[in-house]
Amino acid sequence: MFFYCQENIDFLKKEMHNNADIVHKIIFVKNTKIGIFYVKTLIDEKLLSSIVFEPFTKCLIEEVNSKSIVANILNTADMEVVENATTKKQDDQIILNILKGQVAIFVEGENSFILVDVKNFPARNPEEPPTSAVIYGPRVGFTESIETNLAMIRKKLPTKNFAFKDFIVGKYTQTKIFLTYIDGIADIKIVNKIAKKIEAINIDGVVDSYYIISFLKKDNYIFKQVGVAEKPDVITAKMLEGRIAILVDGSPIVLTIPFMVFEDIQNSNDYYTNNVYTTFIRIIRLLGILVSTVAPGIYLSLRLYHYKILPLKFLITISNTTEGLPFTPFVELIFILVLFQILYEVSMRLPRYLSLATSIVGALILGQTGVNAGLISPPGVVIIAVSIIAIYTVSDQAPQLTILRALFLLIGGTIGILGIVGTLVFLVDEMATINNYGVPYLSPYAPRIKQDLKDGVFKKSTIEMNTRPKSLNNKNVVRLKNDREN
Repeated sequence: MFFYCQENIDFLKKEMHNNADIVHKIIFVKNTKIGIFYVKTLIDEKLLSSIVFEPFTKCLIEEVNSKSIVANILNTADMEVVENATTKKQDDQIILNILKGQVAIFVEGENSFILVDVKNFPARNPEEPPTSAVIYGPRVGFTESIETNLAMIRKKLPTKNFAFKDFIVGKYTQTKIFLTYIDGIADIKIVNKIAKKIEAINIDGVVDSYYIISFLKKDNYIFKQVGVAEKPDVITAKMLEGRIAILVDGSPIVLTIPFMVFEDIQNSNDYYTNNVYTTFIRIIRLLGILVSTVAPGIYLSLRLYHYKILPLKFLITISNTTEGLPFTPFVELIFILVLFQILYEVSMRLPRYLSLATSIVGALILGQTGVNAGLISPPGVVIIAVSIIAIYTVSDQAPQLTILRALFLLIGGTIGILGIVGTLVFLVDEMATINNYGVPYLSPYAPRIKQDLKDGVFKKSTIEMNTRPKSLNNKNVVRLKNDREN
């Protein structure tokens, strides 16, 4: 540190990337210049006022010894005097303390200064986000305040390398947007590219994170191209891998870029439990994706075109349960699918105490009544119900899987299994061509990146995942220095 207030401020601002939530003030007490430096999203402003600013105000009308002015002004148990802070290690420790909610106060001409603890890390009450239920691990979720969300991430990442760019988007809403990343890990080219896209947004208003997703996607594919999360621990983990997080004021949903499709197969619970169990669950999720999308189409194609390959007993069972139905198999499955989708939409929008009753009445009573009335068949109800339930093994992909299920049902009813297989090959080929900000969409399997497979379908232990995902073009690949012999 230097002996002059302005030099101290300039040094700290540079080390902390001139982030927008940094506050620095220069005040004069008895012709002595005093500098104050803190991060506003991490401190309690009322506490700061009572502990710091009120004593300074009182000091203006009292005699003060300029050589020890700070010690004479402040008298609090949460105060630490730092003497002769001249080494880089000491500077880093001071910056770390500031990033943990302390205020740095220094006097012109002295190389010692004070750190005052006035931290206040805002957080939601111990309630997990409705879309991110966990068994183990943190249950804190983001809120609708962008400053609060930024403070939550800062609490997880008290490092001077945490950096962000701030924007104002929306002609009428003037919505604040923060683009956050870890300097030295994230690819700065991607950071600048995303920043240009956000700056170029010209829209009347932005009221949620999803408003800007369309501006960040490269093409209008059906496939999801921007990650979303509602928990600080998830965003922190993604940033530590080299991703960029985008916070929007008024939304508890934080966006992450670049995005790979395999991210949605992963879950925060995976990192708080046994690796073998995690591997098993990820295989189940992949099976859930297949069942939710292609099962209705395959069932329909077997009934219409390929019934000869079915076992005789199974064929007789299906024939007995579908005999006398007024609809063709194709119309029947479409009818059941639309019926279940209507019930889902209704249950989502009704008050909570009514939605449960509606789901039970719709799914059980209407379904059973439809079967007894001879309008729909039990196998059709079972196939569609299992398909709808299986979608939520990977809930973040539910909108895309819902559309693909309808597509495969249409193809299965018109072309058959050959059409389903051909469509699967086409979709995989399309996904393989997507390059999301320089990152292959199907990484780490297409192309195959060996070191990234440690967190693929088969998950390795944390001690074995000693490198960051190579597919993200990180500037710092090593994340764990492991010496097993020691």
